[in-house]
Amino acid sequence: ERLTTAGFIGAGRPGFPPEGVPLENNVWLLGNDSEVLVIDAAHDAQAIVQGVGEREPLGILLTHGHEDHVNAAVEAARALDTHVYLHPADLFLWEQTHGDTPPDFELTDGASFLVAGIELAVAHTPGHTPGSVCVLAPGINTVFTGDTLFQGGPGATRWEYSSFPQIVDSIRTRLFTLPSDMSARPGHGDSTTIEAEAPALEAWLALFGDRYYLELQRTGRAGDEECIAGCLPLAVAQGVP
Repeated sequence: ERLTTAGFIGAGRPGFPPEGVPLENNVWLLGNDSEVLVIDAAHDAQAIVQGVGEREPLGILLTHGHEDHVNAAVEAARALDTHVYLHPADLFLWEQTHGDTPPDFELTDGASFLVAGIELAVAHTPGHTPGSVCVLAPGINTVFTGDTLFQGGPGATRWEYSSFPQIVDSIRTRLFTLPSDMSARPGHGDSTTIEAEAPALEAWLALFGDRYYLELQRTGRAGDEECIAGCLPLAVAQGVP
């Protein structure tokens, strides 16, 4: 089930309007009539609680730590009496929204969950943020991609902690190795498929210089931010949305 929520991010922070910037997100509810897992907790805790309804909430899995994906997590978890899971590499981003209130558990590569008979597996897919993850559900031929992969290409890598080569490597090695007809359900916008996005990523790379990425891979420095800043064109180093 897709629940679309809307809110403002960045309110009161440098570089943002006083009221913040409006943004819509996808919250995914995965389960059946008796139990459910929530994937991302964006903007509206009450809408999430209503979406869960009378079902048993088995947890809230966060695909990464950006404000728009976590800002309703604490309130929703308390209302639902459930736990929040986040990859530890994104704790610094979580703290920008929730301060000293920590998530409950670490969401690490290879973690597994079971909901309504559906087995889920967590894949660490860094690049958009250091702790970005995707949630695979092979039994329903679906992967929840957060902000790692959208309809049309990779997520943004405009921040100093992001990495364009790393997100491309994550997509190529962790997502494009999945069945081609698998549905990809992102954190914003419409769903797509693995097959549909493979040529889109190649076109994106052609536009912004795949040779730089290949050079970083050849030298084994794909995660080296100093090398990224020096090797990639400015548009890529800053992260073009």
